Amino acid sequence: MTEPILTLSGVSKTYKGGFTALHGVDLAINKGEIFALLGPNGAGKTTLISIICGIVTPSTGTIHVGGHDAIADYKAARSLIGLVPQELSVDMFETVLATVTFSRRLFGRSGHSAYIEQVLRDLSLWDKRDNKIMELSGGMKRRVLIAKALAHEPEVLFLDEPTAGVDVALRRDMWKLVHALRERGTTIILTTHYIEEAEEMADRVGVINKGRLLLVDDKAALMQKLGKRELDLTLVDTLDRVPAGLEQWQLSLVNEGRTLRYVFDATQEDTGIPSLLRELSARHVAFKDLETSKSSLEDIFVDLVEERA
Repeated sequence: MTEPILTLSGVSKTYKGGFTALHGVDLAINKGEIFALLGPNGAGKTTLISIICGIVTPSTGTIHVGGHDAIADYKAARSLIGLVPQELSVDMFETVLATVTFSRRLFGRSGHSAYIEQVLRDLSLWDKRDNKIMELSGGMKRRVLIAKALAHEPEVLFLDEPTAGVDVALRRDMWKLVHALRERGTTIILTTHYIEEAEEMADRVGVINKGRLLLVDDKAALMQKLGKRELDLTLVDTLDRVPAGLEQWQLSLVNEGRTLRYVFDATQEDTGIPSLLRELSARHVAFKDLETSKSSLEDIFVDLVEERA
């Protein structure tokens, strides 16, 4: 079994005013996985990342990165971490190459030009290496943040809302780079509002809300356990209400009465669909088409947050 590269135990954060941003978070991240942390604004995602990266001090709990205590042995732990923050934090008058090289040297590494060149090429920044940051577009500035985070060859890379407000081209390059880093063994932890990206990219998903980690699970297992399917029956005649006697299926009318919807658990042996169709036929409720669809990760996320609010 793979040793976790990052472990958190009982990590909480209460500020001086009494506000608790995190409540006793326990989490283990495996080496080489892509982990997506989902949660609405103010859920505690950035606080959690800031604590792991040593920017914010936890009130309670322990954190280990690559076997190093992130509080007692901060420098060793931090050297294994790269962070791409939400906010732009660079010297606007410095060049791209100087900015990234400086970040590498901050961690005691030589200005390894071949590695820096490869990172800049991967992010389509090599041709801009002599440009000052202030001369770059917003998307290019975001690429510089990523290059800075990768400059010292970290084993764990945090991407805090990495593609919020960026163009499609950067988003595509970002995920191509994430795949390449993962192939090299880098562990990726991302927070995102683009849930379809987490659904496509992540191995595991954690859902956080109001400072509490609601659950952590393999993406596929999560969708199998919590995902529901919908059966939509397009009716021949519009209905203004669900016919009496069909209460056990908890049906709903959508599309202005033209569609009868049944939500069911696809993991159950008896989905209730055959008996529903027989009952509709017996009641002369005719339909001309039927379609099933499964819940997306976004549906599951919204349901979880509402359920545990």
